[in-house]
Amino acid sequence: MNRIEINWVKRRVIRLSPPQMLALGFFGLIILGGILLKLPIATHHPISWLDAFFTSASATTVTGLSTVDTGSTFTLFGQIVILCLIQIGGIGFMSLAVLVVMTLGKKIGLKQRLLIKEALNQTSVGGVIKLVKRILLLVFSIEGVAVIFLTMRWTPEYGFLKGFYYGIFHSIAAFNNAGYSLWPDSLTRYVGDPVVNLVIGLLVIIGGIGFPVLSDLWTAKDFQSLSLHTKIMLTGTLALIIFGTVMVFLLEYNNPKTLGALSGPDKFWAAFFQGITPRTAGFNTIDYNDMKEPTLLVTIFLMYIGAGSASAGGGIKVTTFIVILLSVIAFITGKSDPIIFGRRIKREILSKALAIFVISQTLIFIAVFILMITENAPFLEVLFEVVSAFGTTGLTLGLTSHLTTIGKLVIMIVMYCGLIGPLTIFFSLSQRQPSKIQYPSGDILTG
Repeated sequence: MNRIEINWVKRRVIRLSPPQMLALGFFGLIILGGILLKLPIATHHPISWLDAFFTSASATTVTGLSTVDTGSTFTLFGQIVILCLIQIGGIGFMSLAVLVVMTLGKKIGLKQRLLIKEALNQTSVGGVIKLVKRILLLVFSIEGVAVIFLTMRWTPEYGFLKGFYYGIFHSIAAFNNAGYSLWPDSLTRYVGDPVVNLVIGLLVIIGGIGFPVLSDLWTAKDFQSLSLHTKIMLTGTLALIIFGTVMVFLLEYNNPKTLGALSGPDKFWAAFFQGITPRTAGFNTIDYNDMKEPTLLVTIFLMYIGAGSASAGGGIKVTTFIVILLSVIAFITGKSDPIIFGRRIKREILSKALAIFVISQTLIFIAVFILMITENAPFLEVLFEVVSAFGTTGLTLGLTSHLTTIGKLVIMIVMYCGLIGPLTIFFSLSQRQPSKIQYPSGDILTG
């Protein structure tokens, strides 16, 4: 090959941006997981290729929606594959890649640092490796402590080995907000169990507030020294948990199929858990099919908001919702910019939040529209399924196991977009070229 041909080949090499590399990386992980789950050693009975890839997509995107029962369909090998996909999808394959590179004693270059910055939604490459190290230590430590508590709870019931394995499986699934359970009825048998409710609930909350927040809490001396992002995430998360718990408690209090049949303490635990789990967790201790429609609408609202940025959860994110809400309040009150905790929110952040809101709404609309054509199901059931997939929540009203081929493909795409994020998907498909041209402004009538 002469020099001219070599230069031509170099020019033809595709240069991938960090968003494109992330999108392709997770896509490749889904393909690999699907192939492994289709192996005879992974299942007790054969499943279709589509079900294998659906399960892989659901596990990788830490969603929890499943077309087959996890506990009875998959062998120990298959369940371990699902656990690995959940862990990698939750903390990010780049974080695990950093762990492998550090173990081998290799250096991490600028390209890898840029990719990590994109994966963790950071504003600069400075300190990203230190952040990844801290994230890995926190993840394995928190999951390890949870395993101990859950093993102690389930050992008397199932024996040590099975109790230990159940503790590992549900700790990883809960922290990564996946919602996978080895019981066909999720955690409904433990509706009033304080240990299961507290451990699983805390794992969901901690895994959903975001790794930068956990890192900030590690180093901060007091609340004032926390970053603005951390302050918003903590207050927003607390407000949404209280809102969800109170709404479920009030709306379902007299429903004989849900809270109405429970004792006083069990009512509280059920409301508390159902107030947390829509924040992309996917576990449930009461049957959502028995809930009233107003409660389901509240659940859809919570699933749509989702968890925190750079967390194991999906949705438009808590900070995105709060930024939009503050912008509306600022406009109504006549303020030029949204203000919170004595800080002004930049216009670029507002533009990004609005873009996420519009793109996510468009994605949900298209998915619901297609499923209303292909699936024989009520509108609320379809909307619930789509928002659950977008928020990588995993809750369902029973539609998942009855989806058509097109329906499964649509939900897989929505789950994938929910994990990667609307903007990452958009940036990976477009070529962003900042324009230096400024046009004269014009007035438009709105409202």
